Amino acid sequence: MEVILREDVEKLGNRGEVVKVAAGYARNFLLPKKLAVAASGSNKKIVEQERQAHLRKEAKVKGESEDLAKLLNGVSVTIMQKAGENDQLFGSVTAKDVADALAAKNFTIDRRKVQLEEPIKTLGEFKVPVRLHRDVTAEVTVHVVKEE
Repeated sequence: MEVILREDVEKLGNRGEVVKVAAGYARNFLLPKKLAVAASGSNKKIVEQERQAHLRKEAKVKGESEDLAKLLNGVSVTIMQKAGENDQLFGSVTAKDVADALAAKNFTIDRRKVQLEEPIKTLGEFKVPVRLHRDVTAEVTVHVVKEE
């Protein structure tokens, strides 16, 4: 069965593509979740219009993300944590802590966009990537200092 994808589906295709799938997969998964529509002439026109609108919206979002990345690249935040004698923290600095510190500087960044591979567990200065868009990543400097 041929269907037109309305969203990007992993290991199947991207939005707007016409793909051939098993009838059961289309009937039981793709169509009920509105991830695809049956490939007919009128549906192709509708999906093409949706794809054009999505591309315009995506370009606008990417432009805004690039502007925000220019502002974020120079930003450094300081996070105070309790630490022991060997500069080991009594906890850790997580993506949420970095997002909260950025919010204190009037940058509203979702914590899921902060790309910490693992929580910071020592004092010091760290470069933390913030993924604002699929193609746009900014780098924020995080200073973890000892709380007095």
